[in-house]
Amino acid sequence: MIGSLIRHRSLILQMTVREVVGRYRGSIMGLTWSFLHPLLMLTVYTLVFGVVFKARWGGGDSKLDFALILFAGMIVHGLFAECATRAPGLVLANPNFVKKVVFPLEILPWVTMGSALFHALLSLIVLLAFFAVFKRFIHPTVLLLPLVILPFVLLTMGVSWFLASLGVYARDVGQVIGVVTALLLFLSPVFYPVSALPEGYRIFIQLNPLTFIIEQSREVVIWGRLPDWAGVAAYAAAGFVAAWLGFAWFQRTRRGFADVL
Repeated sequence: MIGSLIRHRSLILQMTVREVVGRYRGSIMGLTWSFLHPLLMLTVYTLVFGVVFKARWGGGDSKLDFALILFAGMIVHGLFAECATRAPGLVLANPNFVKKVVFPLEILPWVTMGSALFHALLSLIVLLAFFAVFKRFIHPTVLLLPLVILPFVLLTMGVSWFLASLGVYARDVGQVIGVVTALLLFLSPVFYPVSALPEGYRIFIQLNPLTFIIEQSREVVIWGRLPDWAGVAAYAAAGFVAAWLGFAWFQRTRRGFADVL
């Protein structure tokens, strides 16, 4: 798995750039949309939740707080959702790579991940810009965010490899994953804190793999606290195992791709 990433890093980078640029090809504003979209979304969240609903997070008194906390959770969920929803169609969308050329198919989920990370980074920049303008400071702990996100990237890659392979043999997977990612948005602490749930139900949301990363991302970005290093290490170990299993599954099942396609 690691060897494949190292050997094909240049190809992954080139395809990621093509993926990002191609998404906005033909539009008047081009790549500017990748920055404007999160900016507009955060503005809408601020107006709707802060001004209209007057929502608060744990008794905070700032109208902007809820929107910033919500947006931080949306960034994490969006990273996973983009990779997971696109994974079942990755191989199906590139039949020529399967049938006519010798191509490292296992890098396709990396390309999607690279594109998702690019857009997540732009969303983070918008979040930090709002934080700097309205709060007048940025927590230095934000520099620890890559260490928090890396285990999540590994887990997401494992899921992507598994779904990319499964999507070839079962075409309904793409429809199911769209529903699952939508459900995860409401079954994760994006719109509400875990403490808002009754004590007996908190164990179920803690089992959600997005919960820990969302909470730890907020710790370092929003509240300026150090992450739970023991939890991050355990998550990293689980993420690596999930990535390895997903990669192994993909490599083992890819032999039948050409026959199915």
